[in-house]
Amino acid sequence: MTSHSVRMLFLSTSIVALSLSAVTAAAQESASAHPDGEWPLVGGDWSSSRHSTLDQISTATIGRLGGAWVREFDGGAASRATPVMADGTLYLTAGANVFALDARTGDTRWRWQTPEDRPQMVPSWQGVGLSDELLFVGLRTSEVAAIDRDTGELVWATAIGTVPQEIGEMVTTAPMYARGRVYAGVASGDSGGQGRIVALDAESGEIDWTFFIVPRPGEFGHDTWPQDSNTWQMGGGGVWLVGTVDPDLGLVYFATGNPVPMFGGEIRAGDNLFTASVVAVDTETGELRWHYQVVRHDVWDADIATPLLLYETQVDGQPRKALAAMRADGFLFLFDRETGEPLLPIEQRPVPQDPGQLTAATQPFPIGAESILPDCAYWRDRVPPPFQLNCSGFTPPTVDAHTVVAPGAPIPRVRVTPMSHSPQTGFIYAQGMAHVGRIRRFADPWLVNTGDVQITLPDALGIIAAVDTATGRVVWKHEVPTRFLGTSGPLTTAGGLMFRAAPDGLVEAYDARTGDRAWTFQTAPAGALMRPGPAITYELDGRQYVSVAMGREFWAFALDGAVEPRGEPLTDLWAGVPPRGPRPEETQEIETGTLLESPAWAVGGRRYALEEHRFNPVRARVRAGVRVRFLNSGEIPHTIAARDGSWSTETLDPATWGFVTFDEPGTFLFHCVEHPWAIGELTVEP
Repeated sequence: MTSHSVRMLFLSTSIVALSLSAVTAAAQESASAHPDGEWPLVGGDWSSSRHSTLDQISTATIGRLGGAWVREFDGGAASRATPVMADGTLYLTAGANVFALDARTGDTRWRWQTPEDRPQMVPSWQGVGLSDELLFVGLRTSEVAAIDRDTGELVWATAIGTVPQEIGEMVTTAPMYARGRVYAGVASGDSGGQGRIVALDAESGEIDWTFFIVPRPGEFGHDTWPQDSNTWQMGGGGVWLVGTVDPDLGLVYFATGNPVPMFGGEIRAGDNLFTASVVAVDTETGELRWHYQVVRHDVWDADIATPLLLYETQVDGQPRKALAAMRADGFLFLFDRETGEPLLPIEQRPVPQDPGQLTAATQPFPIGAESILPDCAYWRDRVPPPFQLNCSGFTPPTVDAHTVVAPGAPIPRVRVTPMSHSPQTGFIYAQGMAHVGRIRRFADPWLVNTGDVQITLPDALGIIAAVDTATGRVVWKHEVPTRFLGTSGPLTTAGGLMFRAAPDGLVEAYDARTGDRAWTFQTAPAGALMRPGPAITYELDGRQYVSVAMGREFWAFALDGAVEPRGEPLTDLWAGVPPRGPRPEETQEIETGTLLESPAWAVGGRRYALEEHRFNPVRARVRAGVRVRFLNSGEIPHTIAARDGSWSTETLDPATWGFVTFDEPGTFLFHCVEHPWAIGELTVEP
């Protein structure tokens, strides 16, 4: 492993396990067991299992749960962070701020703000880590900063990415403190940066070591990258999510992301370790201990995109220390966290091939397990022509696949929100989004923007589910509109409950064993839209609280709380669900081609491609009586017609146009006669 100690004193998806030596008994007792009175890490304890032993709020008392207090963040900031609570104080990030709040009242104790002379020094949205005296936060400047817990004053800031910082590099993890060290990851997105995990001395901020996700020449795994190019130097593997620790085994774990270019497999021959993998490294030396790759040569962005968790279980009557990782397609992988041995057997299944993409011959699947997302049968009668449903699984994106769609394409959607494990039920709770999309990419392997808009495909579906760790099978699940899913994620308690929040301001609780909804509370009036954070629970003065960041406000709930709801929860979650795709754009001109652009931060830089078969805008609106011009901005002839056959233009050669006047109000679809997968929608208003 490469170590360095770049120090900056100015203001300013593999899973990786790293070994710790012995930790103090006090630190073990405060963070290695399920939290009761406090919530000292964003995952609750080092395991990130997001479970509390508190049971004052239970299935028997949930009817008395109400708002205890609510506070708006100073300066109009908004938060989706997981708070931590210690010594009666809540700490969390919100916008360009770090807040310390009184856990009894929500009053602000101090506020750290991004310096005016360094506006990019914005804290991570995931939250913070704590030691006895310091608070640690990741920054978009690819730094980790330490702040005094009592005063809110900056103590040190250290760059842990490339120096000078590369475009796209940032620290999005909530840094994790253990035995005098701080652990954080560098996220590289699809910028071509080098994902890495870094250990820092908590007192000084000096870097102790750096573990690069893509192995260097001479390191184990480097041969899984091209040997005749420098592709490995831009291989990605960003570390986006908070880690976990087992102090008894001396291991710390992180989840890392996809290789890059995301869909350009022809550029990076090989399995591309250690992206989309499970790896274990010794934190004293940075040496590899074990690994398991859950997606080989990923060309789907199908990595592990939700934080890991640790839990205790029984296998053949023997206690085992386990690690759970959910792949982005909703399959749960369970491992012995000391050895890496799968606790659910895994088989390598043959998958469809694309020689041009240099695809791997097989991909791993837990035997007997099922995804929390619907299988292909769910979509079979929902996909209309001219689209064709492909149920092969891991079908690689192809340049000419205009009509072929598949579940999860192009990107599977169990992502970002944390899981929870209840030792009472033995279930792991997670959420994700099910959808179908085109198995398509552009010829340019560096182009990130897929331009994938099909307004006639079925709407995406949100899933909230519980999975039995003994079998990998789904025990219960709920289907909800994706607008109801959000960024929160589950919290479980010894009271037999699972809590989560939704983007419309709803906070709710389910019976953790049965999945029955037990309680709802509306924190915002109808029509609200926010990005809520994961909830936590803690106890002060003998009273249990459940607290959660709800956009611009922070809420706490307790038994017999007097703060009233702000409106009634929806009884029909599906009522008024907006249609898929962009909102209608008012225009009198619709083009047949669209110029797509990769962002400047993406690997390969700013790239362009003409999407010949996408209307611009794809969803339009006009006033009745208006004459609309249909312009062929593409390179081949197109004929534009109503799907119901009620009108049509002439065949339009490149750079020519035709007019259609719409007198009757209504909403209808139109398409290209020669290329019927090119579909648009027009709303004619009175």
